[in-house]
Amino acid sequence: MTRVLSGAVLVALAVAIVWFAPPWLFFAVGFLLAILAVSEVVALARASGLEVSTSAAGFATALVVGSSGVPEMFQIVLMTVVVAVAASNLGAWRGGPAALATVAATLFPALYVGLPVAALLGIRTLGGPRGLFLLMLTVMVSDTSQYYTGRAFGRRPLAPMVSPKKTVEGAIGGAVVGTLLFSVVGIWWLPQLAAPFRAVLGLTIVVLGIVGDLFESMLKRSAGVKDSSALIPGHGGVLDRIDALLFAAPVYYIVLRYV
Repeated sequence: MTRVLSGAVLVALAVAIVWFAPPWLFFAVGFLLAILAVSEVVALARASGLEVSTSAAGFATALVVGSSGVPEMFQIVLMTVVVAVAASNLGAWRGGPAALATVAATLFPALYVGLPVAALLGIRTLGGPRGLFLLMLTVMVSDTSQYYTGRAFGRRPLAPMVSPKKTVEGAIGGAVVGTLLFSVVGIWWLPQLAAPFRAVLGLTIVVLGIVGDLFESMLKRSAGVKDSSALIPGHGGVLDRIDALLFAAPVYYIVLRYV
């Protein structure tokens, strides 16, 4: 019951924010989600034996997310992030062989979380609430279809080392349903794309969502934890809710911006 109730609240909040929040509030929510997700990535890194600075990783991610409104500044921001992370680790290093791993782990949240969240903010600007909600709805419906298709027909493990319960049949079911939804709903919500291209984009989003889900599962399994945090009752942490979007959003943003 806790999982169902918290899930219903999450969906209601997501719909309200995507459709009705003014730009400043939408940016603030995205910024908050990014910072919460960064803290979870840092916790996973520490559980894996890496001493990563939350403040350094958070600062780097904040710069990347903040640049979402000024794409022309993006290259400058990335260079600043690399220099800032390197400088912070240089001052904190006390010897030992893990300097490279620590620097990489500190920079990783800005790429893994910051870039996709910046893309999500940009998607709402480019495609409006409908364009963003189409992406979110496709990922949610695909994920649900994977679960039920896998339970009904699943026989072959998809990635047994990473997520033993996911099956090839479930992934196929999620891909079919998710692609169909994106293609059909996109007739009204994304009419500027031709039907064949819309179908390819829908399939790409679904596949990237599956990869994003598996990638986060790999991070958690490597760290020896079940959920990225216990922030959301019955659902784990922020990363557990947005892992698929983190891989799908950048490609969707590129299509909306340049195609």
